[in-house]
Amino acid sequence: MVKAADRAKNPARSSVWLETRTQRSGGGPAGLDRDRIVAAAIRMLDEEGLAKLSMRKLAAELNVTAMSLYWYVDTKDDIIEFAMDSAYSEFDLAEIDAAAGWQDRIRVLATGYRRMLVRHPWMSPSAGQYLNIGPHAIAVGAKIQETIAGTGLPIDRQPSATSAVFQFVYGYGTIESQFRRRAAEAGMSQDDFYVESVKAFRDNPGFVDAIEPMAEILDERASHGTVTEIWDRDFVYALDVFVAGIETMVSRETEARDARAPETEK
Repeated sequence: MVKAADRAKNPARSSVWLETRTQRSGGGPAGLDRDRIVAAAIRMLDEEGLAKLSMRKLAAELNVTAMSLYWYVDTKDDIIEFAMDSAYSEFDLAEIDAAAGWQDRIRVLATGYRRMLVRHPWMSPSAGQYLNIGPHAIAVGAKIQETIAGTGLPIDRQPSATSAVFQFVYGYGTIESQFRRRAAEAGMSQDDFYVESVKAFRDNPGFVDAIEPMAEILDERASHGTVTEIWDRDFVYALDVFVAGIETMVSRETEARDARAPETEK
């Protein structure tokens, strides 16, 4: 597997998925395997985040010695890559395939991606640090590409549509997950944290003029329902906007193509 020094020398080609690991001689510790290590790592990452994951703490969680882990992984980076791919296994590929058309498939994929980011806050900062080419990530990526290809957009426009939808979901899920974490760290519910946060600056005389243009939307959000309901409402509507935008662009591309076609082809 990839050593830390190798990652530093050539990060563009460094991934646990690109290496063939030399088999350790003898047998590994009883009751321990890579799946168990990864599952424990995910629990720790969900609870404490990337910065606090270490081989020593992971070994203690598993009630083994740190050296025992090296039968199955070479570095903490290996574990994170395996954990990332395990998170992608949470996508329901059958649900994606069962969706009626590309519009619904986009919604299913986007919702699954958002849920993954919120469930695992460490996924967002990990995304740009690793190649993320494990089998489950590749399978989800293939479903995304198949779905965008099914919109009818020409191939040179498909990456832009993919970015528009899924970079939005990445940003949305990241903000949502961090808000949840911050509220939890404060020992408050999301609703109480949101109310107290908004009240803090709305009650501050120094912010009166600055927030005047936002007053109406702040009042609307406060009257809509719980924070969870607001997250869900805004996300669903945003996806509708993206789907409608893709439909518009497909129509525009079709009209442009027809306009360029010779009379004999019309």
